Amino acid sequence: MTDTGSTTVSRVEAFWVFLKVGLLSFGGPAAQIALMHRIFVDERKWLSEKQFLGALSFCMLLPGPEAMQLATYVGWRLHGNFGGFIAGLLFVVPGALVVFALSALYVTFGEVPLVDMLFLGVQAAAVVIVIEALLRVSKRALNGASHWVIAGCAFSAIFFFDVPYPIIVLGAGLYGAWSASAAQDGTLAALPAGSLLRTTVTIGLGLCVWFIPVIALAGVPILMDIGIFFSKLAVVTFGGAYAVLAYMAQDVVTEFGWLTATEMMDGLGLAETTPGPLILVTQFVGFVAGYREGGMGLGILGALVTLWVTFIPCFVWIFAGAPYIEHIAAQPKLAGALHAITAAVVGVILNLSVWFGLHVLFREIVEHRIGLLTLWVPDVVSINPVSAILILLSGYMLLWRHMGIGWVLALSAVAALLLDMLMAL
Repeated sequence: MTDTGSTTVSRVEAFWVFLKVGLLSFGGPAAQIALMHRIFVDERKWLSEKQFLGALSFCMLLPGPEAMQLATYVGWRLHGNFGGFIAGLLFVVPGALVVFALSALYVTFGEVPLVDMLFLGVQAAAVVIVIEALLRVSKRALNGASHWVIAGCAFSAIFFFDVPYPIIVLGAGLYGAWSASAAQDGTLAALPAGSLLRTTVTIGLGLCVWFIPVIALAGVPILMDIGIFFSKLAVVTFGGAYAVLAYMAQDVVTEFGWLTATEMMDGLGLAETTPGPLILVTQFVGFVAGYREGGMGLGILGALVTLWVTFIPCFVWIFAGAPYIEHIAAQPKLAGALHAITAAVVGVILNLSVWFGLHVLFREIVEHRIGLLTLWVPDVVSINPVSAILILLSGYMLLWRHMGIGWVLALSAVAALLLDMLMAL
């Protein structure tokens, strides 16, 4: 039973509505949240405006893709944990199936020159897509001088000093909670009656479901490494996929060597073309890492392990925390922490923009270390003029003409082929 009306929503009706959301969830979290608002609030009236915004704020406090967690929460409101599980699953599965297919095609045909040029176009577009995300997030996040300082410190910490992303998130959150004005403190909302035991049981079962399969992978080192790495990632993915990409990309490229920087860019481009959360780019990483180690079978297993440890935690967060939404919404300290983390995310996305841009524009990047300081210095002679043209073209289409991401990716890929043919004449 919903709180906005007297009509009981059947499981069959909910299934088809959530499947529709999953199939139409292109365009990143902003577009996905707008789609769900139209369907859940305006059309179906399953939630009131206040309930929707409260749920969205709660999901933004959690690590993980907020749009997927919002869909899970709506399913939970309708039919409890079962409804939440089906809603979250339907949000992820369509895109995951597409990423499986694209990943298999990528590792099979990725070395063909024609395909390389297509992906050069995708990479150039991906650089601009990240810049567009930076501009969009900064408008919402940087509301005062302190937020600008937090963003600058976050960028410097991760770009110049290799400070791990989780530490940046923790530091920003602690500062935001500490600096929340005492005048904002209000009366605490009452805790939900009888929920503590249910929450404890939910967390315990969730942790077992999450970690037992990872422990069972101990005999396959690459799968164990993938499981542990992406489990850690699932705990710190505040601020959306673009924020965590900076942390993930540099680790999988420079520390583990699972992918090259170019392949990481390709994976981002592939994830942008699919429905579902952009964090599905992690599935591409797991697939390629497994494929490198043991062929297609291990690649599929690597992707499945990545999906498991990326999204099972999302269900745990929602099922454990959903009963506390009204209580959490009354806590100004948590709101202050969220605002500071969002400001830090701006700096992290700026780092991602610069890092990706350098690797797409220049064929050679040299890493210089001076004590704790790290500098990424491009060889100016190695600049790729085709990449520069494609980035400018993608910037015109996305930032000036405001074309859809799918069109920008497709047209940039076609432009890369045309430029390659012109240069061959």
